[in-house]
Amino acid sequence: MKIGNVQIDNPIFLAPMAGVTDFSFRILCKEMGAGVVYSEFVSAHGIIRENEKTLDMIRFTEMERPIGIQIFGDLPEVMAQAARMVANKFQPDIIDINYGCPVPKITKKGAGSAALKDLCLMDDITSAVIESVPELPVTVKMRSGWDMSNIVAIDAGPRLEKIGVKAIALHPRTTKQSYKGDAKWELIKELKQTVSIPVIGNGDIKKPEDVLRMFEATGCNAVMVARAALGNPWFFKQAGALLNGSHFPPEPETHERISMCRRHMELLLKSRGKKIGTNLIRKHFGWYIKGFPGAAVLRQSLVMAKDRREMKTLLDDFLFTRDLILETA
Repeated sequence: MKIGNVQIDNPIFLAPMAGVTDFSFRILCKEMGAGVVYSEFVSAHGIIRENEKTLDMIRFTEMERPIGIQIFGDLPEVMAQAARMVANKFQPDIIDINYGCPVPKITKKGAGSAALKDLCLMDDITSAVIESVPELPVTVKMRSGWDMSNIVAIDAGPRLEKIGVKAIALHPRTTKQSYKGDAKWELIKELKQTVSIPVIGNGDIKKPEDVLRMFEATGCNAVMVARAALGNPWFFKQAGALLNGSHFPPEPETHERISMCRRHMELLLKSRGKKIGTNLIRKHFGWYIKGFPGAAVLRQSLVMAKDRREMKTLLDDFLFTRDLILETA
């Protein structure tokens, strides 16, 4: 498939996730087969102020391509300026606009999924961004509507296509639902039947088999994976095997999970520095070791660890103890 002029070889994408899809995690998912990866959502205001922390969230490496940089904001002129700055400074493959974040901190400012309450504003923001970066495909990620009484995705789709959007990712829950209830996949199918640009399905992808189910149930062009990938970059390899009809890789062994966890830690420390990297990796530990015997105790110890050396020692000791138990069993 293509998004604008960007060739996509694998239609299984890593969704943008705040505080998660930084360089380190994107690399791991890309190595496991993710077709497109996205940055965390980035504030347009932070970009135009050239806030260093904001710019750090955008930086990427060539091996991550094709990559989308997702921006959010409520003012067309600011969003346009931010998109232009991102294109000039970083040259991503795709600029993505966030119309899906349900977090009140964002929506109260008129950004994220707040645009679903004002499709004219959505039109204005989208048009401004597209005009500012004519050389790049602009895509959007959106929810189905603000609440169940205001489902607007099907109306918004043709409008966005007419403006020049090159693909739409739909998470078929409302803002008010947040992550509760079921994602209504039938809305993805309806959107796909309404527009001619690629439609990317998102929501309730919990296991690799769900990727196939979404393709079959909705006819979407690609599937975007979010929480199922947390602590589990192997998800993309497994889902890709199902899609291609090839041998399904087994679940990673404990030592593979620990090894990936350590690598993730090293990438984070290298890219973000010891202080920030140490803080950021803590939440990932729980995802990687979920389901291990003794995981709760290990997770608590890792969260309390002061530095890389202590974290590495805890992981090494856990593996050593586990192997010793297996040998004597």
